[in-house]
Amino acid sequence: MTDAVPSAKKKLHPVVRTFGGRDVLFDNEGFFNDYEDWDEDIAGVLACESGIATLTDAHWRVIRFLREFYLGHGRAPLNKQLKKGTGMTLVELERLFPDGIKNGARRIAGLPNPKSCT
Repeated sequence: MTDAVPSAKKKLHPVVRTFGGRDVLFDNEGFFNDYEDWDEDIAGVLACESGIATLTDAHWRVIRFLREFYLGHGRAPLNKQLKKGTGMTLVELERLFPDGIKNGARRIAGLPNPKSCT
């Protein structure tokens, strides 16, 4: 028998990281708190942390599409919208981002953690 009481909602604690002398706030899952804090240099650091040594043109196509879609719609695209917008299959996307679309591509692109997942 365990004494632990399951909580109804996991509490997220913000994490501050410094990039080039600038403090950036992330949630405890590594997602940006503010879409506007993102830049390409930070994307490169996050990509390296995810095992992506160099962001290729294909990576940037996905990242730019994600950012533009989020800016226009206030949310990340559905997988079918991502496939159509980038001209890639889900298999190709998964190969580009070893941590997956949510924890890889969306995180590197600077999208906030979806509210439904917090």
